[in-house]
Amino acid sequence: MHYLVISFSHKNSSIEIREKLSYPHDSDMKGCLEKLQKCEFINESILISTCNRIEVLCSCNDLENATEYILSTLSQRAKLSVEELKDHADIFDDSSAIHHIFSVASSLDSLVVGETQIAGQLKDAFRFSYDRGYCSKKLARTMKSAFSCAAKVRNSTDISSKPVSIASVAVSQLKSLVPKLSGKKVLVIGVGEMSEITVKHLLSSECDISIMNRTKHKAQEFAKEFNIKQIDFEKLEDAVNDFHIIFTATSSSEPIIKYKMVDLCNFERYWFDLALPRDIEPFERGDIELFVIDDLEQIVDKNKGLREKAARAAQGIIGREIVAFFESLASLDIEPVIKEIYQQAYKAAAEETQRVVAKGFIPSEYEKEAQKMCEQALKRFLHEMTSSMRNINDNAASEISTHMMHIFSQSIDKEKTQIPDFLKDHSEKK
Repeated sequence: MHYLVISFSHKNSSIEIREKLSYPHDSDMKGCLEKLQKCEFINESILISTCNRIEVLCSCNDLENATEYILSTLSQRAKLSVEELKDHADIFDDSSAIHHIFSVASSLDSLVVGETQIAGQLKDAFRFSYDRGYCSKKLARTMKSAFSCAAKVRNSTDISSKPVSIASVAVSQLKSLVPKLSGKKVLVIGVGEMSEITVKHLLSSECDISIMNRTKHKAQEFAKEFNIKQIDFEKLEDAVNDFHIIFTATSSSEPIIKYKMVDLCNFERYWFDLALPRDIEPFERGDIELFVIDDLEQIVDKNKGLREKAARAAQGIIGREIVAFFESLASLDIEPVIKEIYQQAYKAAAEETQRVVAKGFIPSEYEKEAQKMCEQALKRFLHEMTSSMRNINDNAASEISTHMMHIFSQSIDKEKTQIPDFLKDHSEKK
């Protein structure tokens, strides 16, 4: 069994490519995971789709074929060639895949290092896949360890001591452009987590905030919770020409603000599109400063500098957690092997006892005692070896178990005993 991650993120792909690959709705994600589930080379899979990354995490039995299948599936989605996707994708397998997952969960791979949203987004992606049967024990164990690692990073370093996010960075950018925000009219479109963070930061600056959402009752509930105004979505075309400042973060699969809706105005406007796919149709105008997610990277770079020391400490924690993860896997993989070894040993003891009784070497009335003695001898013989198997890494455990079984087989029945198929299979998989 192998681990595989195929990643498209702010590090390797433009926002245009990421939005073509994005899965903004549950139905889209379900369709992708169903396709992956049909692949004979893929055992379990999780799809992560956020504003900064689209990733497929899976356990598979064939890395090369699984990679080709995933890229082909994404190619159909994005209407981009497999070759073009290969040029952009970061592909991680086995230990590098685990390192990547742990780093993502710990927010070290985020555009904003130390942001707290990614852990929740990963948990949502895992729960979505697990509840629908697209992933099971293998990836559940992986994600549990990744979340545990992320918690240790948060608790042991200062990386999240001052929580930041794309939304908070966007508000910081606005403050650098408009130092006095008090009383400024701001429209926030969407009622998700990104909008919630945005509103909280704007409220601290005493802005005059209005919320808008396609589903009216959700906008009303949001407005009531934060004590702000609510505007019906049907008034969007008027609103885009009335408000100086707009933040938008919806899950729409196409732009909700189109260029033809925008009139010339005699005041400057600052718009922040925090959605992927983008909510605002790309355009350039002198009276509007439009920022998308990737435009905020300069501010993010300053943030990285402040968190370098914490990030180095976090990498140390991640390294130790990866070692612990593979040690736990080795233990889990070895236990069935050890159980099977003892079962084979007791079976051989019974066969040998029956053979020597049948040949008259031992009286039949001593058969039970002879078999018990044989089993006790085998238990003594196996104890030290099986104890060592529990304390070594996966690959070494496989080699020792194969070698040990070979010696054991020869000692039990030199004429006809061979290494059992279960050990051959175990060794080949490694």
